Amino acid sequence: MLIKMPKKSKAKIVKRQSNVEDEQLPSKQSRVEHSDTPSPLCFDSPASLFQSLIQPMDTEQFFREYWEKKPLHLQRSDPRTASYYQSLFQLSNLQSLCSQGLEYYRDINVVRCINGKKKVLNKEGQVKNSVLNKNFVQNKATIQFHQPQRFKDELWRIQEKLECFFGGLVGSNIYITPQESQGLPAHYDDVEVFILQLEGEKRWLLYNPTVPLATEYSVESEERIGSPTHDIILKAGDLLYFPRGTIHQASTTAGVDHSTHLTLSTYQRMSWGDLLLDIFPSLLSDRSRTEVSLREGMPRSLLLGSGEGPDSRRRLATALRSLADEMETGMQEVRSTHMKRDFIMNRLPPYSQQQQLLTPSGRIPALEDMVCLRFKEHILITVEPSQERTDEAMELVVFVLHSLKNPRVSHMMGETCDEEVEQDISRGLQFPLSHLQALRQLQQVGQLAVDQLQLPTREDKLSLVLALWSESLLVVL
Repeated sequence: MLIKMPKKSKAKIVKRQSNVEDEQLPSKQSRVEHSDTPSPLCFDSPASLFQSLIQPMDTEQFFREYWEKKPLHLQRSDPRTASYYQSLFQLSNLQSLCSQGLEYYRDINVVRCINGKKKVLNKEGQVKNSVLNKNFVQNKATIQFHQPQRFKDELWRIQEKLECFFGGLVGSNIYITPQESQGLPAHYDDVEVFILQLEGEKRWLLYNPTVPLATEYSVESEERIGSPTHDIILKAGDLLYFPRGTIHQASTTAGVDHSTHLTLSTYQRMSWGDLLLDIFPSLLSDRSRTEVSLREGMPRSLLLGSGEGPDSRRRLATALRSLADEMETGMQEVRSTHMKRDFIMNRLPPYSQQQQLLTPSGRIPALEDMVCLRFKEHILITVEPSQERTDEAMELVVFVLHSLKNPRVSHMMGETCDEEVEQDISRGLQFPLSHLQALRQLQQVGQLAVDQLQLPTREDKLSLVLALWSESLLVVL
């Protein structure tokens, strides 16, 4: 039996130059700050984290009444929550961050909304704190900081748990706006949005969607959006949620020095339509191998447009109905492959203050040992065609994908790894299809004796647990 292990990673390390004109480079530890402010959030599980994030709202009530339906404003008068929110990010953090090689466009956008239009005030190259501060004070520009979880430990901790909860990527942006100013014109997004007000106050105007549950970002003109449905003053410690497609604009009011808020966003391209686009090719391919009628040739000249009559449409509709019936009854397996791989390859790695995630934990497992999976929420098991190029018929294999090796510094930045590293991360471990049931056993139970794995031989059982242990995915109890 052959179990494929990933090669050693050869990730390219890119050093960011500091802006020596601004200040001295801080120590290595200051790059990822950890807040000592007591947290009102509960990190015991992904579900408890989300529940504490939207408290006093109940999770079931939120998804029943608000999720993808309407905005929700949670007002908090708790000083502890306001203090914790401020510790997540504040204006004063920018000075030290500018010394770490931040670049315009990639890390920072400087924008202002003037007469309903977005004006970009970015410079070229690296961000200097003195220039950034001048734009903020003199030009009343909004500073948009992309994906701060790359630098702030507590945001990494929050977003990693939320990615486990939603089963999808969770990005973030920081917006810092001076008083009597607005950064962006009225627009809508293609993501579910959670706003945490960190400093100061901000006025939010929300409008009914012109495109409910939108699948893309778009600016909307004042003439089209009508009157606001919500006029909200968001104060430090408050939370605001609204569904994708909700038209919105926000400004800092007079008398408030500045506003800082954090936007948490998720569920981009996570619709039923996206899932169908993902699963349909494999569904049709699998069905074509067993259904002769799908392998029969289409009418001559159909591609030239001369055969597109009712008979052709009827034939296609019949095939789709048959495929749908078999999928509903469970006769046809549904496999989401690309969406799963995209998520596992691009999500945050497990939150940890230690640098030992990639080191196998404890001793090598033996046949009599009790074992359990580590980082279950960061593991996906998929059944896919083998990626080996052979002349033989297609063979299905099992992949165990995980996110332990994902680089935090590029999370949600749209950066691609070099080909070999991307292959390592996306492939994970590969096993024969006969190992699927044993892997499901480990996934579904808290602990299990190696000897109880549903595999035919002792060698198979030991090879499986050794491969998982070597990837830091399994530990001996």
